[in-house]
Amino acid sequence: MKKKTRSFALLAALLAFSSVVSACGGGKESTGNQAGDQGGKEGTANSGKVVEIVAWDMPQDGDVLKPFWEQTFKEFEAKNPNIKIKHVAPTLTKEREQFMTAVVGGEQPDLYNNAFPDMESYIDKGIPADITSLWQQYKEKDKFLPSAMAAATRDGKIYGIPSFMYVTGLAYNKKMFADAGVDANAALKDWNSFGEAAQKLSSADKGTYGYALLGMDWADWFFEYYVWQAGGDLTERQKDGSVKLTFTSEPAVQALQYYKDLKFKYKATQKNVVQSLDENLNDFYQGRAASMISASNWFGNMVSNGMDIENIGFSALPAGPGGSSPAQVGGAIWILNPKASPEKQQAAFQYATYLVSKEVQDNLLKYQSENGIFPNLLNVRSDVDASDHVKGMPEELVKNVQKAADEGRLEYFLKARLSPYVVKAIQQVLLEDGLDPKKVMQAAQDLAQREVADKYNAEIKK
Repeated sequence: MKKKTRSFALLAALLAFSSVVSACGGGKESTGNQAGDQGGKEGTANSGKVVEIVAWDMPQDGDVLKPFWEQTFKEFEAKNPNIKIKHVAPTLTKEREQFMTAVVGGEQPDLYNNAFPDMESYIDKGIPADITSLWQQYKEKDKFLPSAMAAATRDGKIYGIPSFMYVTGLAYNKKMFADAGVDANAALKDWNSFGEAAQKLSSADKGTYGYALLGMDWADWFFEYYVWQAGGDLTERQKDGSVKLTFTSEPAVQALQYYKDLKFKYKATQKNVVQSLDENLNDFYQGRAASMISASNWFGNMVSNGMDIENIGFSALPAGPGGSSPAQVGGAIWILNPKASPEKQQAAFQYATYLVSKEVQDNLLKYQSENGIFPNLLNVRSDVDASDHVKGMPEELVKNVQKAADEGRLEYFLKARLSPYVVKAIQQVLLEDGLDPKKVMQAAQDLAQREVADKYNAEIKK
């Protein structure tokens, strides 16, 4: 196992998480007719007409998977000689800005791999094509996880093809739990049991603590999960598209009180609760933090930083007062240009579904295994399993990742605009013991209502 672990450690990467960029105005709503009219027609590859499309799908130079994808491109074109693809590599940084510039300039690519969080605002602006008719006639549509399809769906209509996804949960150090006499199954049962276990796992003498809490500028990223576990959310999207703030709802206040308890009652977090995510991760790698929230595609970095894959546990988060353990799902979705011709949309759909076919996804896992690349343990397809291709992978770890995705949710509505207000409230409570979470959340909501919600709701009525 150690030999295989060292090979896993050769290559791995964290998914880059960024804030949602506000979609620009001026986009027209797609009727869906262009893509839909092609749904029942003969495939583009067999139509006899050469169709050329632009896909922003070329990996960057140095990407360890670039050879695999370039070979896949060739295989597709050999099987579909009537589809010619111009493969474009998006910029390494500020890709969203580059894409939106292309949209505004009338140069939106025929196929673009878009992040889950952006779908909501992009659909509002008519940026992705309505591909419902194409999707309904796609023979493998039932092979995709419901949690993967959620971000691509609005009011029963389909606006994209999921290409990649991850799920969040609690990663924990099995040895630290065992050394402290903490049973993981009992500890991860609910908030109370976890708080007590995290306290037991904390030792000033040893320089260890139970839970690496995220309190920096992305604090609401993980905090929202606890609001979900308490049975609520931070916002509600109304039927007319407007936003209702629910910072002061009982679930949100309970979640903030629990954060406060982890810090001051259980004394189970790091001293500097506003340290960076990288510092949290390093504490986990080095055995200082016994647990932290993680994503299903982070295990490669854990291994490459010296952790033994057999010593890493993963679970859905401990259930909160709401009695459930929802997890955040994220990832990417192929979207089509609504202004492209029907033939181009058909070709783009055919190409995108090939890239996420079982054949290609299985080949990807095989390539990763043969080249010492640690894979993401969650796939958008229900019929693709990483454990079928990776020797030495703990079966329990894969199963727990897949189980965590059963209750997948997308991040709270209008997060990009509201995040600073929620983060400030979280940090205030974590940094000053005497504050009342409800009063702090009320102040945050009042300010966010004036500065964001009222303006947003007025905008959408125009």
